[in-house]
Amino acid sequence: MTATDQRKARTSKVFRSAVDSGRAALLEREADSVAKSYGLRVPPSGLARTEGELASLAKKLGFPLALKVASRDVIHKSDIGGVVAGVTSLKDARSAYREILHNVKAAKPRAVLSGVLVQKMAPKGNEFVVGGTRDPQFGPAVMFGLGGVYVELFRDVSFRLAPLIEEEALEMVKQTKASRLMEGFRGSKPLDARAAAKAIVAVGDIMADHPDVDSIDVNPLFVYPHGALAVDVRVLMRESASQRAGVVRARAPGLAPRQRAPRRPIVKSGGTENGVT
Repeated sequence: MTATDQRKARTSKVFRSAVDSGRAALLEREADSVAKSYGLRVPPSGLARTEGELASLAKKLGFPLALKVASRDVIHKSDIGGVVAGVTSLKDARSAYREILHNVKAAKPRAVLSGVLVQKMAPKGNEFVVGGTRDPQFGPAVMFGLGGVYVELFRDVSFRLAPLIEEEALEMVKQTKASRLMEGFRGSKPLDARAAAKAIVAVGDIMADHPDVDSIDVNPLFVYPHGALAVDVRVLMRESASQRAGVVRARAPGLAPRQRAPRRPIVKSGGTENGVT
């Protein structure tokens, strides 16, 4: 068995577990684990189930930290006060831990809580987004564009069918206005476009290898002059038991159907035709 086959077999267990248990999404630590298996760099983190574990993790990871609720029933954590960023002391960490648990229990009293994810905050980088989606006609595809708030503001993204090779991913980067940032803009240092391309390839490989995955959202992907970091990775599943029962979930970046599916870029949007939701 090749290393690629071993990777696929190992990560398949994570996805199968999510589907079998009726979960609409991977837990964040699961998503990070899969991302790392495919070569994406993610911030160091750990799961705190008690304030004692929180203190141990804070000492191990160092400040500043971001704390996020870990629950199979909470996908959009920020919407219900399930995220606190910029934590700079153990006192603040304990306060944030209690605040998150209180907010989630108030908003979703029936939610099953696994604990609180404690994550080392990443150095600020230029924000991009890499998405994966599964088009009903053409199958898996990947998306790249400016990340953070700029996704909705500019809607300047490019799409391509997956899997793809690194040179194709670099072409995706060049198709967007984000390429100007990669080259260095107004005196800023050039960014590592190849690191961004590798992230695109990784997301494409996950989509191609695992048909149980409906969509992937890496937002933001911080890109630096050297390297890139997947700060937040969200993975939504297809046809889970919870979805069949009528649970409504948010859709990741979509791909508009077209009449043919060439290997070259299938969508390049600088307007509002193919936005990210």
